[in-house]
Amino acid sequence: MVTPDVVIIGAGPAGSVAAALLADAGFSVEVLERAHFPRFSIGESLLPQAMEWLAEAGLLRDVVEAGFQHKNGAIFRWGEREENFDFRTKSTDGWGTTYQVRRDRFDDLLAKGAMRKGAKVLFGQTVTAMRPDPECPCLTVRDEEGHEREVKARFVLDASGFGRVLARLLDLETPTSFPDRMSVFTHVEDNMPVQNYDRNKILISVNPNNNQIWYWLIPLAEGLCSIGAVGMPDHIKPYGATREEQLAALVAESGLMSELLVNAKRVRDVGEIAGYSARVSSLTGPGYALLGNAGEFLDPVFSSGVTIALKSASLASHALVRHLNGEAVNWQTDFSEPLSRGVDTFRAYVSGWYDGSLQKIIFSKPGDARQVKAMITSVLAGYAWDDENPFVRDPHKYLKMVEELCG
Repeated sequence: MVTPDVVIIGAGPAGSVAAALLADAGFSVEVLERAHFPRFSIGESLLPQAMEWLAEAGLLRDVVEAGFQHKNGAIFRWGEREENFDFRTKSTDGWGTTYQVRRDRFDDLLAKGAMRKGAKVLFGQTVTAMRPDPECPCLTVRDEEGHEREVKARFVLDASGFGRVLARLLDLETPTSFPDRMSVFTHVEDNMPVQNYDRNKILISVNPNNNQIWYWLIPLAEGLCSIGAVGMPDHIKPYGATREEQLAALVAESGLMSELLVNAKRVRDVGEIAGYSARVSSLTGPGYALLGNAGEFLDPVFSSGVTIALKSASLASHALVRHLNGEAVNWQTDFSEPLSRGVDTFRAYVSGWYDGSLQKIIFSKPGDARQVKAMITSVLAGYAWDDENPFVRDPHKYLKMVEELCG
């Protein structure tokens, strides 16, 4: 059996973008995916910064031509207070628009794009063991008939998302700074009157009785919406005995979101994800690196998951091309540290959201509001690696400063 240069665990956005980049660079790539595509996944709202890495991988045209819902910003709502963030008014150069996607279609077209570029993608494959090695790491893989085989490569990338394959197999899990939260969610035919809401924007609403509970409403193409509620388990569970009861009761308290969905019809079962925040002790090891959610997941509030995943795929692929070509690569300085800078920026914003400081900023009008808003908008649009932006360079300091200006 021919040993591929790279084996990638998972064919989600990070895995497919990395596969496309490495195949374009002339390396043999094998992707091992446990599920069969298309398959449902949550996390439908992309950020404009992600467009750069889709373009880099030669997959942007696939996305543009797929007919996904256009996205140009976000609306934050708390009771009668509302603040509109248009990503096209950000302070950072780059894409100001993107898409809100059904992940079953989005992930499938990215995987097919990677295959078109020469990557081999195998479905129904479960990785059960890993033997790290700087020269020839080895995976044990089980197919759906229960047959096991060893797959060796020159390097392994883990893009398994919430499956977190190598983090589990190699005992890399480490405590996260965020408490356990949960989300309940579904898709609906929204039947929203066109004049009542701008479908080009995601709606983030704060529960009027508890600012630790928030909601998303993500308009999708073909009259669908992804809707969900997020909070601590002891805040969510009193709303009902079942997920359906919980989500219905929570949405009833959401204000504008409830009004927009008055004629909505649910088209899939209500799902639940609990304890989703995760972190690892190291993003790299002998012969492997972890991409996207396989390494760390923060929180869904600012839709940063896919953006971080694609950034990690880009960084890892560039470092890996040099590594496979015999050049010296410092995975800490060439991959882990630059990736972590943006993740840490998002972490500061997630922390600020839940401690109330960022909610205060969003729903207030600080001095010099236009310039401040443009810089915050850049981060909300995914530009969390722009060191020219003080709200990226030192997010805790500048968010605290603006919070104080809000009184």
